[in-house]
Amino acid sequence: MTGAETHAAAPGGAPAVPAGFERLTLGGPFIQNNGPLYVRREGSAVQFGFRVEQRHVNTLGNLHGGMMATFCDMLLPLSVHYKTTELAGRFLPTVSLQVDYLAPAHVSMWVQGEAAPLRITRSLVFAQGLVTADGEACARVSGVFKIGPATPPGAGD
Repeated sequence: MTGAETHAAAPGGAPAVPAGFERLTLGGPFIQNNGPLYVRREGSAVQFGFRVEQRHVNTLGNLHGGMMATFCDMLLPLSVHYKTTELAGRFLPTVSLQVDYLAPAHVSMWVQGEAAPLRITRSLVFAQGLVTADGEACARVSGVFKIGPATPPGAGD
């Protein structure tokens, strides 16, 4: 997606979610209260995104770093789930998360990320990704995740 792309307006005048994205129902109550997050699959690519709302910004009107970190903390393990069959359904708790904030995102911008596993060992997953805001790079992220137990049915992620 490029910064030049336009979005149809949703009810209330807010820009709509880009074509192909569906609301993500994983993540538990914290993500449901702080999202919503969306997912789009195109071939082997999987992308996650959300629209920046007023409640997501800091006092300067920029996307709050904590919201970006939360998004990245979902982006990496969920991308691993979607891209690897052996880890689908396994809980991947965060061991380490590194976020490099490259540029601010503002209210109504579409924040979108794509990530991939770099290495999977018997007990750990190493992954990295890039996040854009209206098509411009705004964060680079890498993380290490513990391969945990299978999530119980109905537990979300």
